[in-house]
Amino acid sequence: MTRDDPEAARVQRRLDDLAAFGADAAYTVGLGIEAYLADGPHGRILRNSGRHILIQVATVAEKLPAEFKDAHPSVDWVALARMRNLIAHRYDKVDDRLVFSALERRIPALLAAVGFAV
Repeated sequence: MTRDDPEAARVQRRLDDLAAFGADAAYTVGLGIEAYLADGPHGRILRNSGRHILIQVATVAEKLPAEFKDAHPSVDWVALARMRNLIAHRYDKVDDRLVFSALERRIPALLAAVGFAV
């Protein structure tokens, strides 16, 4: 990556963002499913954070160039966008156990698929 290749620099910044969001997901998952699903303010904050992490990941993924996505066919880019749309537009229909599972499994798988060690 050089200053002569602004597209490569943009992609790298987005990948760095994905890595940071992956770290946030790992931290959230590390607190455990019981804390995540707990009644009360702490559980609500964790669930809101988890949902927001997924929205951020999907938003960054959407901005990656088609060539990059085509080079990583193991990532279900469409499912990622659908999850974001569900969370953003149908928040009352979100299954928080599935969100936790996505944070626990799908985000690390995405990061591994695009070349980050998890």
